[in-house]
Amino acid sequence: MDSQTLAAHLGLDLAAVALLTFAVFYPRHHRRELVPAYLALNVALFSVVAALSEAKGGGLALGFGLFGVLSIVRLRSDAVRHQEVAYYFTTLVLGLLCGLPGLPLLTAAGLAAVLLLVMYVADHPRLYARDRRAVVTLDAVYREEGALRAELERRVGRPLGWTVHEVDFVRDLMVLEVRFRQPELTEGSRPFTRSTSTSTDTSTTSRPAARLS
Repeated sequence: MDSQTLAAHLGLDLAAVALLTFAVFYPRHHRRELVPAYLALNVALFSVVAALSEAKGGGLALGFGLFGVLSIVRLRSDAVRHQEVAYYFTTLVLGLLCGLPGLPLLTAAGLAAVLLLVMYVADHPRLYARDRRAVVTLDAVYREEGALRAELERRVGRPLGWTVHEVDFVRDLMVLEVRFRQPELTEGSRPFTRSTSTSTDTSTTSRPAARLS
């Protein structure tokens, strides 16, 4: 890859990752600490791919080098949400596409545009805007599904499904992860806020709380 082609591919990569990070991700999630992570991962991977493409051994060196780079990328599920993992992989793939030797610039630009469009639509705030997920602690143990469903609907909204994490007969409580649909707003009611950076706590009983995401 000559210097002019390399510069064009680098410009495409920087433009694509800048659009993804500053025009799509940050306005929606406001996770400032992830912005340098996305940019660094993208540019570093582009640099590695471009450098390995010039090394002796060509494709073999590129394959082993990428395997080594990607094997050290670890994402902790308790610190990074699923949407943010999707942005991680998108920045990673953008770096790969733009840095691959021999891939025409127009082809790389088209594939990058498809990735950006998919992320823009898939993570749009209006898509399933009323669907929520919460970890709910109830101060009672419900043995019947109908009674549990009615209690969850009374407290958070229409439940779409749930997973029981803990049942404590000594303290008489249940801990569940609930996927529910937020009820439509009525006059004087206050909506659940859609938190994108931290969990929002709303009281479900006098003791426990529900963490919305």
